Formats: sequence, C-alpha cells, structure tokens
Amino acid sequence: MAYSFLINNIPKTQKAIGTDKGLAKIGDGIVNLTYSVAKSICLTRNHNKNITIRTGQKVSKKILAEALRKANMKDFARNRADAHDLADTVEAIIAYVWINNNITINEIIDFLVNQLSKNIVDRGLEIEIASNAFNKLLLNVKKFLPEDKT
Repeated sequence: MAYSFLINNIPKTQKAIGTDKGLAKIGDGIVNLTYSVAKSICLTRNHNKNITIRTGQKVSKKILAEALRKANMKDFARNRADAHDLADTVEAIIAYVWINNNITINEIIDFLVNQLSKNIVDRGLEIEIASNAFNKLLLNVKKFLPEDKT
C-alpha cells in the first residue's frame, strides 16, 4: 500500500495532523467501517439464537470525542473544539496512521472486537464501552504520531 504521498504536504505536527479536514474525511470512512464490522461481529457472537447480525451503524461524535479526551490527546485538536471537531480529530489520526501503513483495517477491526462486549446492545453502555475501545485504540497508535516539543 503506497498512499503516503497523500500526507506528504502535511506538517508533521500534532495540530496539523489532527485538524486536517481531508484526513478527517478519509478517517470517517475508516472509523465507521471498522466499528460497524466489529459491532456486527460482537452482536453475532453474543446473540442467543445464533443469528448473524450486520449493522451499518456509524460511530457517534460523542463516542469519538470522549475517546480523545480520555486518551489525553486534545493537543491534536483545534483550540475550543466542540464534540464534532474532536471526533474529526480522532478520524484524522486514524487515517494518518493507516496511510502510513502503521495499522491495517483488519487490525483495527480485531482491536475493536477485543475491546467491545455483548453489552453494546444497550445504547447507554455502548457509548461507554465504545469510547473506551477507541480510547485504547488511540493510545495504541499514539506511538506512530509525532511528539510536539513544547
């Protein structure tokens, strides 16, 4: 996979990566695809009637914003960022790491499956569980991101 040219003109700083709108758009697709597949796997595995469940559910901005806060990575976001901006930052980070070949779609799916549980059928619990899963994913990929010198 040789897509790194897509990020050649982005300064290698936390803020530049986390606030890039193009990366956020690419990351939106990656995040929603991987979460939908991971959730489908978890729901299917935990269904008591052995029914295959496929969901196309997107990840809410609330889940992603909370994950970024928990990961203590708000330095990647713009100042005074709202939940939508924070979610875009998570998506941009995931796209950046994926484009750099540091993680694959399958690895993201497997990681999320390992973090999710059968309690994701309850929407209130799903928000907490999913934000924790994305928090851990962010912490896992943080090593592939630049460390800004302050």
